[in-house]
Amino acid sequence: MKLLIPVLPLVIGFLLDALIGDPYRLPHPIRLIGRLISALERFVRAQFANLTAGGFFLAAAVLIISTAVPSALLFLCYSVSAPLGAAVESVMCFYMLAARSLCNESMKVFRAVSDDDTEAARKAVSMIVGRDTAVLDRSGIIRAAVETVAENTSDGVTAPIMYMAVFGAAGGFFYKAANTMDSMIGYRNIKYEKLGKAAARLDDILNYLPSRLTALVMIAAAFILGLDGKNAFRIWRRDRRKHASPNSAQTESVCAGALGVRLAGDAWYFGELHRKPYIGDDTRPIENEDIRRANRLMYVTSVIVLLVFSALRAVIIGGLLT
Repeated sequence: MKLLIPVLPLVIGFLLDALIGDPYRLPHPIRLIGRLISALERFVRAQFANLTAGGFFLAAAVLIISTAVPSALLFLCYSVSAPLGAAVESVMCFYMLAARSLCNESMKVFRAVSDDDTEAARKAVSMIVGRDTAVLDRSGIIRAAVETVAENTSDGVTAPIMYMAVFGAAGGFFYKAANTMDSMIGYRNIKYEKLGKAAARLDDILNYLPSRLTALVMIAAAFILGLDGKNAFRIWRRDRRKHASPNSAQTESVCAGALGVRLAGDAWYFGELHRKPYIGDDTRPIENEDIRRANRLMYVTSVIVLLVFSALRAVIIGGLLT
């Protein structure tokens, strides 16, 4: 029983996410972190002549605040009672995971495409991708949704699980703060090239190992689901570096290989065409059902990672407590 106690918040948090997903009408810690980033961005632009230095200050401030607040809250709750601390930490873990949200949002794209409503599908996919969606045709919309599910399997689900398994819910906040900074200011454009450099590099570092572990687990998940696991491994080995980010193509290449489709390629961002290599082989046209397949792959991968890292946490933390 002692071995189970350290992993209960993580497991309960995962189950809560799987059952109910993000409560849209309630305050979300990630939104609060986003507001903090925006406020500090305004401060840095007003106070720092050197935006690169200001970016390092912004990143450090966001990480310290985003980690210290939940750590202090957990310390107080566990000081009152272990059940209270575990309950609060379970809710924190729940908020750090996005499997249900990722599935729900991508399935909105699936349903719009099924209804042959291209405009609704473009609007739905615009909520989960950073590219310009007005130029996307049916295949492009589906491809964008599949890519997002594949890439965010690591960023939104398995990487937070790994960090929370090692460092508790506070580790999840640390990771998500860095990930949120990258999504908000980690762009290579005139506005954010200097200010977002620290955030972008930090996100690359934090995702380096999780993205690769997730890719390997996803290959196993492909075999379990009856997808093309051999091709998933082949495409991963060949295409896992075909992205400007050192991490994004890891899970994307596995998904492309498992489904037998071609992902990535050129995309428009903020009205500018970005030339990008293809990932995977164009063995068949991508189809709407691939969104559903990508979600199944995401969930099975996430469950395997949860089980493995929960076991590791139970053994390590449980051993320290004895």
